[in-house]
Amino acid sequence: MKTSVNIIRILVGILFIVSGLVKANDPLGLSYKMQEFFEIWNASLPSSSFLINIFSSLHEYSLALSIIMITLEIMAGTALLIGWKKKPVLYLLLFLIIFFTFLTAYAYGSGKFKNCGCFGDCLPITPLTSFLKDVILLVLIIFLLIQQRYIQPLFTERRQIIALTATLLFTTCLQWYVLNYLPLVDCLPFKVGNNITEQMKIPANAVPDSFVMKFIYEKGGKRFEFNTTELPADLETYKFIDRTEKLIRKGNAEPPIKGFSLTGASGSDSTSAILEAPKTVLLFTEHFKNPLTSWINDLKDINEKAKSKGTPVLLVTANATAAKNMLAQNGLADIPVFSCDNIAVRTAARTNPTIFLLQKGTISDKYSYRRIDKLKQKL
Repeated sequence: MKTSVNIIRILVGILFIVSGLVKANDPLGLSYKMQEFFEIWNASLPSSSFLINIFSSLHEYSLALSIIMITLEIMAGTALLIGWKKKPVLYLLLFLIIFFTFLTAYAYGSGKFKNCGCFGDCLPITPLTSFLKDVILLVLIIFLLIQQRYIQPLFTERRQIIALTATLLFTTCLQWYVLNYLPLVDCLPFKVGNNITEQMKIPANAVPDSFVMKFIYEKGGKRFEFNTTELPADLETYKFIDRTEKLIRKGNAEPPIKGFSLTGASGSDSTSAILEAPKTVLLFTEHFKNPLTSWINDLKDINEKAKSKGTPVLLVTANATAAKNMLAQNGLADIPVFSCDNIAVRTAARTNPTIFLLQKGTISDKYSYRRIDKLKQKL
């Protein structure tokens, strides 16, 4: 029994650590997934429900919740591996897995999610797979709770505290770094080397959605449903009522990049023209909460250098009015502003702002606002 407990303990601990580390690579992505859950839940509630205000408040603090959840996963997994405070740690794991099981069950049952975000964008899994994984983990954690007497610390108390402190520092520093300098591993379609135009196309090997056509007829006061292969020989004696389509298999015939359309001040779509240009600097920004002093001067230098070489500098955002005002107030009114879908902007910009250097639509370099000065060397 002791051997079984230790094997399961190692397996559960490693799974929580890996799950946390994958999400720690992109905590902003997890916060967006949380916001998606909150928005869908709010949309399904009656307008008088008090939960709407709660979910709206949680929506505002989704990034903080994301960081806390990731940290708890990694810390709890580490504590289980080294055998520190086994009882409270196992109850914490039980709480986390019950919460995750609820989320994945909802994601699978509602059919509104293709990826629950449990392993981030680098290891996307379907809601069903994630739900089954959580159910298995739930059973394993309950087993560990029952057999916790076999769990013994691997180190002395002092070494355990050192290990947990080091884990906390590493987890915190990793998340701070990627939130300021972009994810260490870019698993999104806007990664360096990708051509945006190609990423906007449906993959050649994609499987389309599969539908079955149903024809509804009436005869003798009764209604009948037929598909195209079941139509009766005496069809002319039936009265046609309706025709319906039913999805029987969800495909994956979607482009990696969706909603990427750049609209200028004139209202015309300039996406193709921009992506066909020999060289372009695109600055993606969702909002202007970050202090402008941390990057606006570098942007001025880049704008001047790019203009001297005939390279256009463009700002892409879902909030064009605020962007134009910000640029005008900082002497950069000559930078054109293009509107784009907010989800596409969020996907492209994992720091706010994020700067792309494009060569005929291919992302040759990508910088966070803290490294915007490095772009000067590439122009």
